[in-house]
Amino acid sequence: MIKIEAVIRPERVSQVSVALQDVGCGGFHYLNVTGQGQQHGVEVFTGRGGRTATRAAMPKTLLVTVVKDDMKEVVIEAIVNSARSEGEPAIGDGKIFVSPVADVVRVRTGERGESAI
Repeated sequence: MIKIEAVIRPERVSQVSVALQDVGCGGFHYLNVTGQGQQHGVEVFTGRGGRTATRAAMPKTLLVTVVKDDMKEVVIEAIVNSARSEGEPAIGDGKIFVSPVADVVRVRTGERGESAI
């Protein structure tokens, strides 16, 4: 089993959710997070007088799913294709982290392993 964590732009959550469902990944959750990557923030206009300030931490969405090993590449491809900015890909489109999962336990039934996904 593989755990896939994707940090994506919040405005792309709907597209990514649809893409995951289309490839058969029905179980996932996401959280709104704030952080800093290579983008190192952006300049924003604040208050009156057109002053600008640099906002270092950017709002992002963390999407998490656990899938069977044979779904790994399909799920990654779905996330990449749906999370990438339309037109020219841009800094801040996101990152995907993949790690092995030793076990999964369904609390309701006590099922373990892939059947618990």
